[in-house]
Formats: sequence, C-alpha cells, structure tokens
Amino acid sequence: MKPAPFSYERPRDLSAALSMLAASSGSAKIIAGGQSLGPMLNLRLVQPELIVDISGLSELKRAEVSGNELVLGALVTHADIEDGRTADVTRGAMRAVAANIAYRAVRNRGTIGGSLSHADPAADWVSAFAALGARLTLRNLAGARMMAIEAFVVGALESALHAGEIVESVHVPARTVSSHWGYAKSCRKTGEFAHAIGAVLVDPAAASARIVIGAIDTTPIVVTEAAELFGGRIAADYKQRFDTRVADALLAKAGIDDAAQRHIHVSVLKRAVLEAAA
Repeated sequence: MKPAPFSYERPRDLSAALSMLAASSGSAKIIAGGQSLGPMLNLRLVQPELIVDISGLSELKRAEVSGNELVLGALVTHADIEDGRTADVTRGAMRAVAANIAYRAVRNRGTIGGSLSHADPAADWVSAFAALGARLTLRNLAGARMMAIEAFVVGALESALHAGEIVESVHVPARTVSSHWGYAKSCRKTGEFAHAIGAVLVDPAAASARIVIGAIDTTPIVVTEAAELFGGRIAADYKQRFDTRVADALLAKAGIDDAAQRHIHVSVLKRAVLEAAA
C-alpha cells in the first residue's frame, strides 16, 4: 500500500515551518527521520493533507551544555548520541540507551524529537528521559512552553502537543556523581519494540530515586517518591531492599490485570535495579 496523496513542503527555517503548521489548521504532519510516520503513511493510518519536512532545519540540530543540563535539538538522531557526537551529561546512560534502539539503520535517521512526539509507550526515550528527569521545550508561532516528559506523554500514541506546535528541544539534567543508573527491557527479538521497560536512577547519597516502568498500554509509571519500593528508605543497600510486591501493586493499580504481564514488568524492573547497583 502507498500513502494517500499529500502536498509536501520543505521550509527554510523553523519560523517558516511553524507558519505552515499554523496555516494547516491541524491537517499537516511533520516528518524528519520518518521512522514512525513513514510506515503510518504507507498503511494509511494517517492521511495528512500536507507533509512538512523539517529535516534540514539547523536550529533543531544543536547539542550543547547549558548550565547544569544538556540541551538537545529535536533533530538530534539516536546515532548522534550513540556515537558520542553530542555531549553526555548522564555519564554514559544516554549512549547506552541509544545503542540499543532498534537497528543501526533506524538509529541513523530516527530523531529524539520524532520519537517523543510519536509518544509510543514502548519507545526507549519516553522511559529513559523520564527517569533522567528531562524536560521538553514545545514551540509554536506564539512562543514556547516547557514541561516534564511524564506530563508530555498523556496516553498511548497521545502527547500534549497542541495544533501547530512542535518539539523544539530536550533538556537533560546532569547526572550526579553519586547516582546509579540502570536500564533494562524485554523484547521478543533484538531490534523489536519492547514489551517491558525498567529505568532506574538511584542516588543513595541523596536518598532519592526516579523509577520508571515503561512499555505498558498507557503512559509509563513514573515514581519520584520511591522509598516504598525499597522498604521505606533509599540507601546503599537498595538492591537488597527492592520490594517486588510493591512494584506488582503499582502495576495492578495502573490497570494491568494479567499476573503474567505484571511478572514480566517486575522482572525487567528488578534487572534495571541490579544493573544500577552493579
């Protein structure tokens, strides 16, 4: 099957792209790497009147450290991160995540902005950036607004983007020296979308943690007050204190009724905890 007919524009700059989106009254789709939109067009799951190709916009390709965070333009690719062409304030966490996204051909073209905009709960950056405490800048012709990743993804394939709005950049906080990172996922075979993701950022020195259970049928579960998962306190022995029963209860509360599915998610989260503590 081939896409339904559409018009195509390749704007010269971000302002022109935003003007096109505003004029389209919601009938346009943005394309950059096309790793998600391309198949959806071919299957006619989406039939936009206009495709706005932003792949040439230099404003969205920046990658720079600003203060205590890394600012990544929406067109930074997974391969840019994997290959170290961007700075990494997460002490290797982002590079490890990027290196295990799908296949190299996908990583060469797929962008972080596109992945987040698609809002697939099984996408790696949705869970990884939430665990890292990242925020997004969203922009339209009227201006910009910023929000946390966990507020941006509002459902499976649903984001908080308004009509005429685009993901402009991702802001990733620097990872503290005392923090531990773990990321694990379960896929039926290498390169496929995950059916369970666990992301863990634990700082025993600060007695804090961000825990994410991803690749569920709705928004990832993001736990910022995570002491309950570790027997009431987060300390150097958090690996031994991790309570699988509490994790199972979180999944049940999120509406996952199948005990086998909960077991898979809890097992993957436990792997992430063990990796963080290694």
